[in-house]
Amino acid sequence: MRILAKEIINKKGEEAELMGWVATRRDHGKIIFIDLRDRSGIAQLVFTPAAGEIYKLAETLRPEWVIKITGKAARRPKGMENPEIPTGDFEIQVEKLEILNQAETPPIAIDTDGYEINEEVRMKYRYVDLRRSRLRKNLKIRAAVIKFIRDFLTEKGFVEVETPILGKSTPEGARDYLVPSRLQTGEFYALPQSPQQYKQLLMVAGLERYFQIAKCFRDEDTRGDRQPEFTQLDLEMSFTDEKEIMDLTEDLLVGLVAKFFPDKKFHQKPFPREIYGHILEKYKSDKPDLRENKNGNDELAFLWVSDFPLFEYSKAEKRLVSMHHPFTAPRDEDINLLNKEPDKVKARAYDIVLNGFEIGGGSIRIYQNDLQEKIFGILGLNKKDIEKQFGHLLEAFKYGAPPHGGIALGIDRLAAILLDEPNIRETIAFPKTGDGKDLMMGAPAEVDEKQLKELHIKKI
Repeated sequence: MRILAKEIINKKGEEAELMGWVATRRDHGKIIFIDLRDRSGIAQLVFTPAAGEIYKLAETLRPEWVIKITGKAARRPKGMENPEIPTGDFEIQVEKLEILNQAETPPIAIDTDGYEINEEVRMKYRYVDLRRSRLRKNLKIRAAVIKFIRDFLTEKGFVEVETPILGKSTPEGARDYLVPSRLQTGEFYALPQSPQQYKQLLMVAGLERYFQIAKCFRDEDTRGDRQPEFTQLDLEMSFTDEKEIMDLTEDLLVGLVAKFFPDKKFHQKPFPREIYGHILEKYKSDKPDLRENKNGNDELAFLWVSDFPLFEYSKAEKRLVSMHHPFTAPRDEDINLLNKEPDKVKARAYDIVLNGFEIGGGSIRIYQNDLQEKIFGILGLNKKDIEKQFGHLLEAFKYGAPPHGGIALGIDRLAAILLDEPNIRETIAFPKTGDGKDLMMGAPAEVDEKQLKELHIKKI
């Protein structure tokens, strides 16, 4: 029965079966040493001429071949130990060898961190790139972080709910990715920029505490360290306020860092909470890096920023637009300004910043129809547009919508900062380029004319 490489330290003198990849090969005189790699780490294999045909077969082994071996686990000779790896005191004296699959020479080196390799080449051969220990560690820690989040919120009464990927196109900021419907000619689904309206509807449904590790999609222009699809922790609570949501999120982040990154130090705890206007005036940025040493990756400077303007003026559209989204509630004391001075209205919104990056944001939501319709009107929507685009939400509000609010944290960005990675692509299994291309799969790509015809689409 197969064991993992890391388990050979418990098998001294016993027969063990291992499977994995040939990481490296070293020939010392007539002895062949193979480092076998599996998901747990490295095990050193030893082949001697006394093994006869097995030794001859071992002479053919090359990097990245997939093999199966059986042999006895033994301590390495004194002075031959490798303190750099957990299994460095042990080796397997191979008695049986089976080549499961051969491999061509890898197109990229995987025995380095990979930063020195052209990123487009790494992304084209991502399945090879992911064999490097740094990336496998990143994905394992990311998975553990997500499990921690799930356990933390579940223990506090939150229910994980998956919301639809195929939804309705509504103006919420960025461009939607559209999906044509085959059965409803000329009509389209939209991929969600966030689960915003669905989670509000879950509050109307009486769920009270929801969360989701949500996939989100935004068709944006090339913007550096962004991805057209990304992952966020999305949560919503009924009968809440800003303080409760911020306290909950802060407790989650502090616990997460303590468990997985205990060597990192907090710049300040509890996290400082500042007003948008004050921060902007002091730092000329709404996401300042408060670290004493801006290159100190082991220092974590979290910051809450609140009281954003509800609206901002768009020069391109020549009108007021939502600074966050149109479902964000104004401060109660500013509601009387909506009719005459909407540009002075402050929002019940809050962002969380880490080391100069926005890693999340949220708000208390509007839950009254009259106020929501007023906000839509200020944004330039007429009654017909409101009914067409948001009628479902306003209809739901008629049936007992509770006060509610929430927040979303960017999992990719948070992981990148905590793992000391230069960009979010290093924490995503299969990322896309800055302009949205999947170089490995060759997407986006043209589709068969038959498919277009079924969708009643013509190229122009």
